[in-house]
Amino acid sequence: MPKDFRLGLLLALLFAGGMWFYVQRVLVPYQKADAAAHGRPRGNLSDLYPRWLGTRELLLHHRDPYSPEVTREIERGYYGRPLDPHRADDPRVDEPKDQQGFAYPVHVVFLLAPTIGLPFPEVQAGFRWLLVGLTLSSVFLWLRVLHWRPSPTVTTILIVLTFGSYAVVQGIKLQQLTLVVSALLAGCGAALVAGHFSLAGFLLALATIKPQLALPVAGWLALWALSDWRRRQIFAWSFGLTTAIFLVASECVLHGWFGRFCDAIAAYRQYTGGAGSLLDVLATPTLGKVLAGVAVIVVAITGWYVRHASHDSVAFSTMLALVLAVTLVIVPTFAPYNQVLLLPAVFLIAASWKDLWRRNRLTRIACGLALLVVFWPWLASCGLMLASFFLPASSVQKAWAVPLYTSLGIPLVILGLLTACAVDRLRTPSAVSAEELG
Repeated sequence: MPKDFRLGLLLALLFAGGMWFYVQRVLVPYQKADAAAHGRPRGNLSDLYPRWLGTRELLLHHRDPYSPEVTREIERGYYGRPLDPHRADDPRVDEPKDQQGFAYPVHVVFLLAPTIGLPFPEVQAGFRWLLVGLTLSSVFLWLRVLHWRPSPTVTTILIVLTFGSYAVVQGIKLQQLTLVVSALLAGCGAALVAGHFSLAGFLLALATIKPQLALPVAGWLALWALSDWRRRQIFAWSFGLTTAIFLVASECVLHGWFGRFCDAIAAYRQYTGGAGSLLDVLATPTLGKVLAGVAVIVVAITGWYVRHASHDSVAFSTMLALVLAVTLVIVPTFAPYNQVLLLPAVFLIAASWKDLWRRNRLTRIACGLALLVVFWPWLASCGLMLASFFLPASSVQKAWAVPLYTSLGIPLVILGLLTACAVDRLRTPSAVSAEELG
């Protein structure tokens, strides 16, 4: 193994260890201490639990998972007791307002149905390992989608950094279904690149358990399929038929579910303070929507330009990465765990790094800025880990927010560099084949 690769692997292990130390020994203890100081209830705090309990109540007891009664039971497990922020006699004035409801389309119950007979602690433990396996698979699937075949050492570095990223650490700790959706989208992309269109449509339909993350990709792929209907219609039929089955089956298990789902989403946006997009947060809600509209228009025009690209072309895989990166900045939520959808963009940038660095001075400045923004969480986490040898835990925990300083900027700098890559890769989509990526 070359010396540079050995050093890179050691740094990757150090960064991953620092991030896990930060979450386990700094962030979580701070959150527990802060909750105790302000009287905030803490239960299992699992993002899987509302979906699991809603599934169990619907399939075993035929109860509406969107109902206020089930929501209160969900909160009892998630927070330790149902929330009641209007209680005048409650001294805990900083009561959490983030109501925990089902807030997913009903067809998520078909994925979780095999677990409803098990105690939740067992489901929770098993699901964590499932997320580990799916995330590992995602790395290899995205590499296949992008036609990038790095050396075993580089692949190992990518895996270590992926599992050491705050997005994946947070997703595993919270048991977030976004990691499942990310793996399904990676599987869909890999199936398309390999020419397995029916499997790709099925996996994309499964990914709609989080429609805000899957539908932008579905929109682009629908345009792509229509552009060569004779060869690609099997993908559209597979996706459409699987989605139709989910919709009909959902209606069978809960009549009128769609209206209740829309009400649950509206309630979610209300109790999360409007749940704006990343652009809404970094700009203003009005300007953010304008910028999101511009981003959608640009991606739509780009998609129209490359709609005839072959399924195994560089242009096709680059467009997938671009759609996912744009999705992350326009969806009405900015949770860090969603950044796992940036994996294909990050890998594409890494594969093109030398070309980006050599292009011109502006791209070198952009590359330097991106390195600082992306690596800051790891550098800060390692700094806190080092500080823990010399300072008491309470002092280190006061700096809990430092590794998160650049969290909101990561999707934007990645999207910026990805755009620079895409300019070259999408220039002649019909002529670019998988072998030409190199």
